[in-house]
Order: sequence, then C-alpha cells, then structure tokens
Amino acid sequence: MKLIMKLFYVFLFSIILFSGSNSYAQEIDVEPILYFQMEPFDDSLFIKIQSEVFIDPPDPKAEIIADLRDANNQTLSIKGALYPFLAFTPETRARIQTFPFKINLSESIHFGSVFTRVIEKIRFPKLFSPPTLYQISSTLQYINPFLQFQGGERFGIPLKQDLGISFGAGTPYSGIIETNFFEVNFHLLGAFGGIFNGIDGITSLRKKNSHNNLYTTLGFQIGYVFPLGNFFQASFAEIINEATEGEIIKFSANDTKDYKAKILSGSYYNWELRYPFSFLGSTRAKVYVASYLDEVHIGFTGRELSLAGSTFDFRFDAMPKSDVRQPQYVLDILVQKIAESWGFSALAVGPSLIFSKDDKGKSAIISILLNLRLKVGTSL
Repeated sequence: MKLIMKLFYVFLFSIILFSGSNSYAQEIDVEPILYFQMEPFDDSLFIKIQSEVFIDPPDPKAEIIADLRDANNQTLSIKGALYPFLAFTPETRARIQTFPFKINLSESIHFGSVFTRVIEKIRFPKLFSPPTLYQISSTLQYINPFLQFQGGERFGIPLKQDLGISFGAGTPYSGIIETNFFEVNFHLLGAFGGIFNGIDGITSLRKKNSHNNLYTTLGFQIGYVFPLGNFFQASFAEIINEATEGEIIKFSANDTKDYKAKILSGSYYNWELRYPFSFLGSTRAKVYVASYLDEVHIGFTGRELSLAGSTFDFRFDAMPKSDVRQPQYVLDILVQKIAESWGFSALAVGPSLIFSKDDKGKSAIISILLNLRLKVGTSL
C-alpha cells in the first residue's frame, strides 16, 4: 500500500509539473480573450494555419500564440516566429478567434492563484473524447507512428491495405532496461504472427537490481484482435530454443533467495482487454487489463497528451502478480517540444522508472534511465 501511495504522489507531481506554467481557459469568458495560446486539440486546424504561411512540414502540436490586443498590429506566433494576422485567410482567422481551447495569457492573477489557478481553469468536460478510427479498428489498430526505445506499444507500419508489420524492443508492458525481449510481427485482417528473441546487450546496461528482469530466447507468437472492435486481443507464444545452461547461469547471476529473474520457457496464453479513447487531446490512449507471459498487468498509456501548453507521453503499468517475479510498477514521462525543426514534434525524451523491491527487500526505484520516443509521420 505504501508503494502504491508513493506512485500516486509521483503521478500527481508529474501533472502539477506539466501544468504549472499555464492553464486551460474557462468554459465561458466574460470578455473576449485577445492574447492566448491555442491548445493543440485540433490537428487539422493547426496544419491549415501552418500551411497558409508555407511551413513544411507542419506540426500538429506546434506552439501557436495569438496576440490580437492591438487592432493595428495583430500577430500570430508559430514556434516563436511571428506572422501578421492578416496573412491568413478570413476563414482561418475566424476559426482562430473562435477557437474554444485557449490559454489566456493576460488573465489577472490574485494571491490565491498559487494554490487554485490550475484547478479553477481545467475544462473537466473536455478531458475525454472518443478514440480515432485507427484505434477502434480491429484490423488497423496496429498502425502506430511512435517508436519507443524500450517498452510501450509496438511501432506499426502499413504495407498495403490491411497488411503490415510491427516491431518493438521490450515487451508492451516492460520498463527501461528490464528485458532483452525484441519482437517483429506481420499483421493481416486483425490476425498477427511473428518471432521474438533476446538482445542481451540491452540488459547489460543495468548493473544493479537486475534480479527482477525478464529474459527470453528465440520464440514465436500468433494472435488475433476480435473483429467486434479493438477491445480484446488474444495470443499464444512459445519458446523455440530453450535457454542453455550457460544462458541460465548468466540470466540468474543476480538472483537472491527470495527474488529471481524470469527466464521464458515453454508456452504462454496471453490476452488483453482494453478501452481506447482520447485523453487531454492525446492521439493514442487506452486503459487496459492484461495477462501476458503468466503475469498480470493493469495500466494506462497515452501519446501526445496536451496540458497547459506542454505536450508529453505518459505510461503507467502495474504488474501486481507474476508466477516468478516480484510485483513492480513502471512509469514513463516523455516530454515533446525539446528539439528544433522536424524534431520539434518527432522527438520526446524523459525519465522511465521501475518501482519494486531492491535486492535487500526494500521498496525502491530499481531502474531509472532516460527513455526516447520518435514519431514517424503524422498523428493518428
């Protein structure tokens, strides 16, 4: 229970950290807002705005600030570059002026704002919205432009119609430097199949507290997303080449009496029950409950969440039960808008942590390292 409370405090601190500098506009404003930042909740409008001033490629999550206070000198700032407001078409100007998701940059601040400003301004009815077409399709849900260094959803590329491939390092639920797992899959009409293997160089980066790692050798998997919608996936995995005696000695080198690394062996039946949706304007988000490799996982993952001018990825995975390993909790926070040019929206970097028991049996962060995410193509 203490560990869960610690994780809750970390999550709360993360939200405050991202929302500390700005806040959402009120649902109804007494006076028109003339100096504001546009929250990136409308990809099509953000792309249209940039295309009209020949920004190529356009960034659907760009920082756009409108300053309409001076009727003779109205401007629009896009990623720090100023453009005359009259440079845009009348239709686009009207959409900017009536854009509902504004951060008021000229609002008055009072003594209580240090405690209440963010909470007072958050538009709670707008926090959630329906998922995208790709997220609810059983045949297209694998298409994913986000490639993460370790863990998270697989990077999915469509080849032709409903045929495509996906791959990823780590399992979909693992944290940073937790496993040597790497997989490649082919997808067709909701069915998928592929192989996975171990890349031992990944786990060698972690020198301490590797007693809770997961190791694999060569294996295959097949699965199917049920066609009623993208809410249930079932799969089967089997190890082709069992770990040799030498590999077992190497993988279990940091085992203790009570804490042992998991070495995959035999076969596994897996399933995931999920609900995709959009949270804080995210392009991909879902909550899920899963059984994977004889371990239970409960969590949330979201890409490109937008809060108070910040854009970030957030992932939390709880593994409360395993046949071999100790319970653990994974937390990823990857912040976008840290690079220039094409990297402004393509690159996200941030800490990835794993909370569990250390080799002395105490609750601790047993793994922490920067994780990296690249976005290839447009948001889905």
